Amino acid sequence: MFPEGDMSEIPTIKPRRKGRSGMQAMLIPSLQMVAEQIRSAPEGVLTDVGVLRRRLADQYRADACCPVTVQRHLRAIAELSFGALEKGEPVSTVTPYWRVVDPASLLANRLAGGPTFIRERLAAEGWEGSGIVAGIADARKKSA
Repeated sequence: MFPEGDMSEIPTIKPRRKGRSGMQAMLIPSLQMVAEQIRSAPEGVLTDVGVLRRRLADQYRADACCPVTVQRHLRAIAELSFGALEKGEPVSTVTPYWRVVDPASLLANRLAGGPTFIRERLAAEGWEGSGIVAGIADARKKSA
């Protein structure tokens, strides 16, 4: 769905004020960076969006990752992925955005498919959790 990248694109990192006198390096990720990070999320595990942002920041040696940009890209990714699934594309060909969105969150209501779709996709992958704990969801998989 997105052109395959090798994470070699040059990240945009901007200085940003933190507190009264501090500064931090803020990563402004591309849509491709966010999509690749989502694709690396394990199947059947709900990973908090904050964890995704920390991973991106760490990967590009920034202090933080812009939450607004990540959410904007997540909405675009959800639209593309959900639309492709509605057209009959196999799940394996889309970016599994449901792995980084708590179905009980306000964000889930604003994404394509909504909370019901997100719950259904997570359940299809074996997720039984009911929420996010310490940034990572209760990732119990159904016994096979």
